[in-house]
Amino acid sequence: MSNDPAVRSWSCSYYLASEKGWRPGRLSLTATHLRLHLDGAEHCAVSLPLSCINEMKKESSSYIFSAITVLARGGDKHWFSSLAPSRNAVFTVLEHFWREQLLSPRGEQGTPNTSRGAELIAIMSSSQRGLEDTTRVLHHQGEQLGNIMSGLSRIEGDMATADRMLSVLESPSWWPFSRNPWKRTASKEAAASAQSRGKEGVIAVIPVVFSRHPDVTLRPGHLTLLLSAMEICDCDLRPVQRYERQDVDDIRVVSGHEMRVRQRFIGRPDVTCSVLSARLPDVLPLLELQYKSKVEVLEEAAVVRDKGRASPGGRSPGWQTDSWLLDTIVRSAPCRAGEAQRMIQEQEVTDSEEQELRKILMKLKSMALEAEGELERQDEALDDITSSTDRAIINIDKQTHRMRNLM
Repeated sequence: MSNDPAVRSWSCSYYLASEKGWRPGRLSLTATHLRLHLDGAEHCAVSLPLSCINEMKKESSSYIFSAITVLARGGDKHWFSSLAPSRNAVFTVLEHFWREQLLSPRGEQGTPNTSRGAELIAIMSSSQRGLEDTTRVLHHQGEQLGNIMSGLSRIEGDMATADRMLSVLESPSWWPFSRNPWKRTASKEAAASAQSRGKEGVIAVIPVVFSRHPDVTLRPGHLTLLLSAMEICDCDLRPVQRYERQDVDDIRVVSGHEMRVRQRFIGRPDVTCSVLSARLPDVLPLLELQYKSKVEVLEEAAVVRDKGRASPGGRSPGWQTDSWLLDTIVRSAPCRAGEAQRMIQEQEVTDSEEQELRKILMKLKSMALEAEGELERQDEALDDITSSTDRAIINIDKQTHRMRNLM
């Protein structure tokens, strides 16, 4: 593990309990470990596998200095302060890789000193936390879709009112004949002018931490690879930057977990986004296939890529499904349930641990069913939104044509 390249490193101060004081050092993050090197020391002072971290929080020391605390298995608590460029920027990156390591089936499964029962409970608890976060996001997304439906309903009501008002103007009470005075032959192109947009094919969706130059503030979000574009969204799935496929000038893969996407302009600054993700090695082959000569892979990133391709028995990457995060959690629950049952039969788990595992599994099952129902409701809502939007566009075109005839 000592040869793992660092994804990010920051200068910091570390509270050394033996000296009861703060020592300057450098905090580094790899894909699987969090390490600290104190200034003047030859060896690593702290080396924590991400899968063995129970909690990561933002706190303040007794001197009201902002800090990040890391709670490891066994109860050891580590304090990191004076982080550059800021505590929030460092915490965003650490939390992203920590959560991905907990959810990843490739993550380490605990230390040898941990009992198999406690190890299983830790794994199932991390799955439960991940599914809870996913369920909250789904509910928030459902609320947004509900608000969109309400807005479309109001638009349809306004369009009906406008249609009635236009009918009155087209057929005034003083006109004695049956035909309308201003009615002309409607163009057949008016109804066919608005067609429903075809759904873009989604190739991959991965969680990322990104920044858009010149702003260097890292924010959590998602990267979506489409057949015709690349889109970066925030946590609420609001688009922040969209690169059409033909507009991408170059993709520079800096490391195994970081890349920069650039679009050049004449007369104004280029649009460049930096993307950092624990799942980047999974989608890197797709980027090379889709953008070909525009992708530049540096030496360090090439080593990580080749290592991932050469790993025997590797699982298929998570980009094979659009909702990879939910699929990973839901699909891993039965596998972990089978593993738990096998260990129980082999008497590797105590009765109390068995009861705790059963409770967690029941919660996982109920949350997975709830998430499935919510996804089905959102699919129906999206269909309704699509049809309502198409109707609104057609009605707007019709009424615009009628108003021009009245003028």
